[in-house]
Amino acid sequence: MADDLIFISMAARMLGMHPQTLRKYERLGLVRPTRTIGSMRLYSRDELARLRFIKYLVEDVGVNLAGVQQLLEIGQVMRRIQPLMDESLLARGDTRRRLLREMSRLNAMLGIDA
Repeated sequence: MADDLIFISMAARMLGMHPQTLRKYERLGLVRPTRTIGSMRLYSRDELARLRFIKYLVEDVGVNLAGVQQLLEIGQVMRRIQPLMDESLLARGDTRRRLLREMSRLNAMLGIDA
């Protein structure tokens, strides 16, 4: 497991980003690296993938950081919705209620009146 964690300097180099940018993304809550006992940031493979996606959105698509935050939150809701879409589960009332609640969250995030 320790082999899968990368210090901020190496992560920044691998991603072609400045360490200060990674710190800023953490302050904004876009990533959550783990910390060593001495408070050094450690990035997992999942965090590196998330940072690559953020970099793509910012540099290639032109999304600002507020937009990145919204897209990441929408992605989280979609990940919670996906397992609820199973046909056999949809017949259950509790699953339908959870699905409707998540859909309402998604609509609110998108500013859609449902």
